[in-house]
Amino acid sequence: MASEQKTGNEGQREQGSENSTVGGIRESILTQYRKTRENIEAYPYVWASYAIVYGGIGLWVSYRYTKLRRKEDTVMALQEKLRKLRQERAPKSSLSANDKPTSSSTDKSSK
Repeated sequence: MASEQKTGNEGQREQGSENSTVGGIRESILTQYRKTRENIEAYPYVWASYAIVYGGIGLWVSYRYTKLRRKEDTVMALQEKLRKLRQERAPKSSLSANDKPTSSSTDKSSK
């Protein structure tokens, strides 16, 4: 019976500590929010300059990323065209390659 009471008390302590931890985290977040809000109200020009600078950097990064994606799409389209051209020309070149061995293939095999 005494051991049952100890486990019950320990369970209540653990539950109480979890509640205090959650409450402590919530309080610390609210405290930090209040401090930040007061700072923003006290120094609006500083925060506006941060918004302009970092907003500008964000716009530039998004512009460059979009440009890069367009370039990748163009390159992929060109690669697909080349792949189709190679497939069209492959049967023609394979027939001529079987008839006459090229000097480059004999050079590679001798190395």
